[in-house]
Amino acid sequence: MSMQDHDRTEQGMTSLAVTRHLDGSSRPDWDRVAEETPVALVFNGISHAVMMATPLDLERLAVGFALSEGIVARRAEIFDIESDFVCGGAEVRLEIAQPAFLALKDRRRSLAGRTGCGVCGIESLAMLDLSPEPIAGPTGPVSADPAAIARAAAELPAHQRLMQATGCAHAAAWCGRDGGVRMAFEDVGRHNALDKLIGWLALEGMDPADGFVFMSSRASYELARKCARTGIPLLATISAPTSLAVDIARRAGVALASFCRRTGFVEYTA
Repeated sequence: MSMQDHDRTEQGMTSLAVTRHLDGSSRPDWDRVAEETPVALVFNGISHAVMMATPLDLERLAVGFALSEGIVARRAEIFDIESDFVCGGAEVRLEIAQPAFLALKDRRRSLAGRTGCGVCGIESLAMLDLSPEPIAGPTGPVSADPAAIARAAAELPAHQRLMQATGCAHAAAWCGRDGGVRMAFEDVGRHNALDKLIGWLALEGMDPADGFVFMSSRASYELARKCARTGIPLLATISAPTSLAVDIARRAGVALASFCRRTGFVEYTA
């Protein structure tokens, strides 16, 4: 094989010339890696956040971020969305309602470099919002249905194109109440994948209470917080939860199920 120095780019991933070592021998080969690029979110002409993300579904990412971070309360407060690839990264520009923009300026938050940490750039502990709005009625949170969880766990791998190709991507899937996967989004950041999904729900005008989220990652606090803020009643994850994720889910009335497999799961909020 003749190897070149330059990359071969596919959607969401890049093929690189590598040397593969196995059983004492080596050979030139190609390896596909997930793309990670700076994405600037600009609200009413002012840059608010720069995060590292896989450059796919960026307008959905921006809408989901605006909703799940409480920048806007509803889709109707976002008037326009534009995106471009510039300066070695991407920029997504949103025009939002003036009251929401004024409140955003007051918060003075900077979230630069947010790939694996949900508090990077927060200026003080007092600015960290860990008080979720309750979403459930007086009967408490919904319960995870074993058959629905098993179906979601069985169907998710077929929707993880980027993960199968690179081994380096999280997935957030929207499942019907029966567990069937309706849509899935991938990203190098688990919270980015969820924001893309939340943005898709908002742009499609779908009811967040009409299904649940199934994720390939652990259940971290920011995932539970985003689900609580956007009215998603159930968060199911393949890996373990953190104590803060459990606490937020319980206080918000979000059902949380982790270690989800075809054969069972652990429910933390029943």
